[in-house]
Amino acid sequence: MRARESDRMASTARLLRAFGVQVSETEDGMVIEGGSRLRAGRVDSHGDHRIAMTAAVAAACVEGTTVIDGWDSVATSYPGYAADLVWLTGASAQPGA
Repeated sequence: MRARESDRMASTARLLRAFGVQVSETEDGMVIEGGSRLRAGRVDSHGDHRIAMTAAVAAACVEGTTVIDGWDSVATSYPGYAADLVWLTGASAQPGA
């Protein structure tokens, strides 16, 4: 996960931290402390559609507004993702906001 188009391990850890999760990275993974609720935040996808879509799923589980920078990268693999996520979860979405 560290040697792909981006360092997805670091990006995933930053994503989790943006939602209020306690995360420690290790050389080949991460340690995630449980027990706390996710909160709305701001996530930079670094142009990785996988990170943006993961952030959108987390955002659908929290109250408040989450901003996902680099949302346009989702069109790479799943242009209808936001609409489908809204349909599945009932959450409101304004991609790119």
